[in-house]
Amino acid sequence: MTKAKTAKETYSVTTEIVLPNDTNALGNLAGGRLLHWMDVAAAISAHRHCKRVVVTASVNNVSFNHPIKLASIVTLEAKVSRAFSTSMEVFIDVWVEDYVTGEKKKSNEAIYTFVAVDQNGSPLPVPEIVPESEEEKQRFASALRRRQLSLILAGKMKPEEATELKAIFGK
Repeated sequence: MTKAKTAKETYSVTTEIVLPNDTNALGNLAGGRLLHWMDVAAAISAHRHCKRVVVTASVNNVSFNHPIKLASIVTLEAKVSRAFSTSMEVFIDVWVEDYVTGEKKKSNEAIYTFVAVDQNGSPLPVPEIVPESEEEKQRFASALRRRQLSLILAGKMKPEEATELKAIFGK
């Protein structure tokens, strides 16, 4: 296995402009198009982390906080927030730049999970991630709780085994 990496080494930035074919009937970026852009940005980040073929295992959370208008410039910033044995959680922040004023604001965010695979689709081990900034450390710590919740919901973990979740609720 390769040495641990920093989140900076997994950083992926993608910039898009919202064109008429990307919008819904209200003139806003279609949610499916944004999901596609986020999936690609996150896949690049996961690949940079492990240097392997990666596949989307789950879309854990997507927040469509603000509509994104036609002609807006959209920047997607993706970083691996935590690596497990064969999977990686990738956090994507979506920023929108007003095409007239240049003002940037965070519009959306998402959390995806990717798995590194070989040519037969079998999972492969991935390197650890070393968080550096305060935000990276917070996302790293909370990734284990998110993973435990996902495993419980998928029926792959018993609630009583979720030590990180139990710690939150004091049980």
